[in-house]
Amino acid sequence: MQSLAIATVLGIVEGLTEFIPVSSTGHLIVAGNLLGFVGEKAATFEVAIQLGAVLSVLVLYRERFLRLLPRERPQSLVLGSTLDGWDGVLRIAAATLPALVAGYLGHGLIKRHLFNPRAVSLALAAGGAGLLLVERHIRNRPSASLDSITLGQALGVGLFQILALWPGTSRAAATIAGGMLLGLDRKAAAEFSFLIAVPVMAAATGYDLLKTAYALTGADIAQLAVGFVVSYVVALTTIKTFIRLLNRWSLVPFAYYRIAAAPIFYLFTQGWKP
Repeated sequence: MQSLAIATVLGIVEGLTEFIPVSSTGHLIVAGNLLGFVGEKAATFEVAIQLGAVLSVLVLYRERFLRLLPRERPQSLVLGSTLDGWDGVLRIAAATLPALVAGYLGHGLIKRHLFNPRAVSLALAAGGAGLLLVERHIRNRPSASLDSITLGQALGVGLFQILALWPGTSRAAATIAGGMLLGLDRKAAAEFSFLIAVPVMAAATGYDLLKTAYALTGADIAQLAVGFVVSYVVALTTIKTFIRLLNRWSLVPFAYYRIAAAPIFYLFTQGWKP
């Protein structure tokens, strides 16, 4: 029963933080340490429950994903979006590939040098400062909608996503900030961040589960299932709320939150090891 309670708490943390620019990794590490849930199985669990968050994006943006299917449409249904059909597939692939390649090539170095309290705390603070700079840079500047995203902008967002390989940076922060710097409005940058999260996170979690599935017991699978469902439900609400907030707010509150959270994270995780 205790393991299911831990799964519920971590599922809530994952669902709340995965798609907003505050670093789900940092929050899961702190929560896991406070709950005494650490070690190899804990790391696998934290990766696996991301699939629940991925599913929430597929459900909320199912029409977007269906429009990626290359097929002929009647003229009356052509929307003129650059994210339709093969054009959309190409843009999502361009935004996805850089991080997948960099993650594959640099996996060992990242694990050895960046999975420690000091590095993650630094990434939290640096990411907060970066968001403040981005908001200052784009002030009063014209911006584009998601349906007009160019191939160059998509590739640029993909290059920014490489920054998220540094734990604590936040994949959402890197891609949303990157999209805004490249000319997308906040809502468009956030929604494109959600869309490209699906292939990246599905690949990462699938790879990790394939490596560790043999060691999972029935109790482990039950714990994963609870965390998966909870993260899915919470992420559904979080994404919808976040998009509404972006219509009224900037990313500045999230930036200050990260800067304030960085030293707290460091104090709570002195004994943490991946």
